[in-house]
Amino acid sequence: MHGKRAAGFLWTALHPMVAPLCAILVLVLMWVAETLHQRRVTSLASLAFGPDGKPAFLGRVLPWLKAPAAALATWGLLVLATMPPKVHPPEEASEGEIKHVMMILDVSPSMQLIDAGKEGMISRRKQCATLMQSFFRRVIMEQVRLSVIAVYTGAKPVVVDTRDVEVVRNILNDLPMSHAFDPGQTQLFSGLEEAIGICRPWAKDSTTLVILSDGDTLPAIGMPSLPPSVSDVLVVGVGDPHQGSFINGYQSKQENSTLRQMAARLGGVYHDGNARHIQSDVLERMMNAGKEGSAIRLTLREFALMAASIGSLLLATTPFLLAWGGTRYLPGMPAEA
Repeated sequence: MHGKRAAGFLWTALHPMVAPLCAILVLVLMWVAETLHQRRVTSLASLAFGPDGKPAFLGRVLPWLKAPAAALATWGLLVLATMPPKVHPPEEASEGEIKHVMMILDVSPSMQLIDAGKEGMISRRKQCATLMQSFFRRVIMEQVRLSVIAVYTGAKPVVVDTRDVEVVRNILNDLPMSHAFDPGQTQLFSGLEEAIGICRPWAKDSTTLVILSDGDTLPAIGMPSLPPSVSDVLVVGVGDPHQGSFINGYQSKQENSTLRQMAARLGGVYHDGNARHIQSDVLERMMNAGKEGSAIRLTLREFALMAASIGSLLLATTPFLLAWGGTRYLPGMPAEA
């Protein structure tokens, strides 16, 4: 038991020195070997390099680079072999980096109609879930907080400012919510007002509103004003915009012209989500993807990777470079004047 502890203590104390000591040993051995080799080459220089016995520039330099290249590769590979595996835990975003995504979800009965998707074979609510799941896969979720406001004849916050994507997925995946409201016409603007009240105290330009609706029974007037916290608005329409489906005595379809007007009045963007996902350029602009000024921090691991790569590349290419440009002498050809 004591022997194991002593061995463990000895390894802990010495293992940081293993890579540099081995690299120095390789450097010395390679340098001695190359020195001996150069002495042998000198005695045959006239055969290898012509009557003057002088190699070209590459023939003089490259042989002496093999020793430091081998030492670099040895150090880099041993450092990588003795380091613990690198784990990338989710980074906590600072307050200034957090983006809020406020979803205003139409849960009226018309959203259960099956006329959405490329083939028109899924419900409008299900298409909303598909679109938002694609959204989640393409943004940095560690920097995002999610909220969902359910809207029918009124508005009810379902979840506010959560980091739990699974909770939001369960809400979007056809969780029946229309029964929580009195029947009547959809009051989408009440959802806007509820969302505005929640996000008003948040940081300036930190919030993206995503309105998911078929636009059915949307009033033409009464648009609420947005607070400074809202930077972007995305209005996503679902449902067949042409033929539609029959419900409660009338033909319900995606009112895309009304949704376009709504997006324009809110200073946002309309997207026909019935058959295609939200474009990546729209997501990048709204979520500020690819922020400038993110510095790359070089750690011991990165230096070891560079050393192993550079050393291995030099060792691998040296024979080819020597064969190509190690000498100016070509046997059988007259020497240059």
